[in-house]
Amino acid sequence: MKTLLNYGTLVFMGLVWGAVFPITKIAVSTGYKPFGIMVWQMVIGVALSAAFLLVRGKRLNFTRKNLPVYIGVALLGTVLPNFFSYTASAELPAGIISILIALVPLFSMPIALLMGFERFNWLRLLGALSGAMALVLLIGPEASLPDPTKYVFVLLMAVAPLLYGMEGNFLTYMGERGLDATQTLFGATIVALIFAVPLALGLGQWIDPIKPWDAPEWAIPAGATLNITAYILYVWLIHRAGPVFSSQVAYLVTGWGVLISMVFLGETYSKWVWLAMGLMLLGVALVRPRKT
Repeated sequence: MKTLLNYGTLVFMGLVWGAVFPITKIAVSTGYKPFGIMVWQMVIGVALSAAFLLVRGKRLNFTRKNLPVYIGVALLGTVLPNFFSYTASAELPAGIISILIALVPLFSMPIALLMGFERFNWLRLLGALSGAMALVLLIGPEASLPDPTKYVFVLLMAVAPLLYGMEGNFLTYMGERGLDATQTLFGATIVALIFAVPLALGLGQWIDPIKPWDAPEWAIPAGATLNITAYILYVWLIHRAGPVFSSQVAYLVTGWGVLISMVFLGETYSKWVWLAMGLMLLGVALVRPRKT
């Protein structure tokens, strides 16, 4: 029964996280800009993470000692990657975004090698090369994108998983500092909100919530809620089943993201995209953490 619950949670978590990408596509469909979307997503993120901490009886732990961690996670894990992913989402199919997000462990591994957190392994190097080949397929053949001139946005989107890979290694470098994952999420979301509000106002990207709501407006809180829900489930599953088992969600996020985009957004993909997806998932399989 425990094993069934673990696998059920893994599948559901992949579904929830995978749905974020097509929902983001809807949010940017009418011209909403990254920092405007971020503001309201961070407001929801602060409220949900704070509520989760209070239910668990945990302190919010927003102290000066932990501020460097919160700033690093806010920039590397929220503000900067969201800017690149939201910008790319306005120009690329959501399924392509779902495939590219699988680059996270492929970027994380070589960074960890350079920082001395991992030992060299030929299979993991092959995995990184497989991911690189997938990226080339997405920007190379004319048939891979609906509009070949959009290849620059594929490269732009690739910056987001690079930043996520940097974030993971940054957290390893900084250490736990007495924080659990949800406390880190709460503090980083507050800092991200502090960054996002002046940027949204200064760049004219502010979104007025006092207006009639249509699909793009509903997509903003929906995406934030799904993202926080998946993250909380991820933390819970790590404690229950371990990081190696939980890391397999990477395959499901990509698969669900592509499937949901096809069903609800009517997206179709060329053979090059499917080949790129296969190579990307192979790369993730080769570089993911191994049991020790």
